[in-house]
Amino acid sequence: MEQRDDGALNILVLDQAMDPAAPRISRRSFCKVAAGVGLAAAGSSFLAACARLGGRQTAPQELAKELNFYNWSDYIAEDTLPNFQKRFGVKVNYDNYSSNDTLFAKLRAGATNYDIVVPTDYLVRRMLRLNMLEELNLANIPNRKNLDARFQNPPYDPGNKHSIPWQWGTTGIGYNTKRVAESVESWAMLWNAKYRGKISMLAEMRDALGATLILLGFSGSSTKAEELEAAKAKMLEQKPLLKHYTSDTYIDELASNDVWLAQGWSGDVFQAQGENKDVDYVIPKEGSFIWVDNMVIPKGAPHKYTAEVFMNYVLEAEVGAAISNFVRYASPNKAAEAHLDKDLLADTRVYPSSQVMDALQFYGDLGPAETLWNKIWQEVRAG
Repeated sequence: MEQRDDGALNILVLDQAMDPAAPRISRRSFCKVAAGVGLAAAGSSFLAACARLGGRQTAPQELAKELNFYNWSDYIAEDTLPNFQKRFGVKVNYDNYSSNDTLFAKLRAGATNYDIVVPTDYLVRRMLRLNMLEELNLANIPNRKNLDARFQNPPYDPGNKHSIPWQWGTTGIGYNTKRVAESVESWAMLWNAKYRGKISMLAEMRDALGATLILLGFSGSSTKAEELEAAKAKMLEQKPLLKHYTSDTYIDELASNDVWLAQGWSGDVFQAQGENKDVDYVIPKEGSFIWVDNMVIPKGAPHKYTAEVFMNYVLEAEVGAAISNFVRYASPNKAAEAHLDKDLLADTRVYPSSQVMDALQFYGDLGPAETLWNKIWQEVRAG
């Protein structure tokens, strides 16, 4: 971590996220830092609270002096936080986590100081069921109108009453076009014994077990015991072929040719492709997951209004585009499309065709079957 003085800004920079020479890391890889991305308050926070949001004056509420933001690592543009701080005079304390499980466990253990966290859609549904989220005052988020229509009434949170989409993407296969001779079209390629020791799977239960269910012709969110047992047997069949389960290292492993076939998230694989032109990405023909990561406010957050102001800022067209241009994931912000890199917007692996979209599934609510999912996942990992 380096300290840099940019005039009025005094910023603590995350080396891993900001240094182009540093190894790229997954949207879901752990960065053991609690980065205080600081800014000395520029003028009165009351005046900052009157900043224009979405082309109109907000109610004269007072912004907090700081905002506590807990996000996946390597999942934000370099200037997103500094520009927010400069405009609003709010210090952002920025921290990272490794997985949805880590986030959920920390919040359930009583961490109440976070103002914004970024869970994936299925976890939003679970947190709502457990009354863990504040209801948003959408009057403070007028830029919600910039969202693409499909994200304004998502199945996991109708009407965005508790969540605002951050980025979205797909789960698929990253592969090395020079090392893998066969056409990569199916999840079955991750069971090809020819590539023993050169295959990795995500260390995320919903993706790894879910993709196996889809390969077997079942719903990726099945709650049927017999289907889950069949998926368990299939995963145990695969396990001797794997290098490992990882959500942390496969970008570098694809880039360095250490792994030739990796279950992964779209934007992560594109980051690896930026370092190794032989890497490509495919959504398997059996179908896969479309996921949405969302900004939410945990119940009891100390700076709710300031969090809503930040959400509104992220939904500005140019701010939203800058995030997607940096992380290489799809933006839920329709207004941002005019500012996206043209190659990103035109890439059907990032923005799939309507035919491919029809084969994608949102993560379903597991309900009581989550206990069985956890049991099977633990047995697979231990097997």
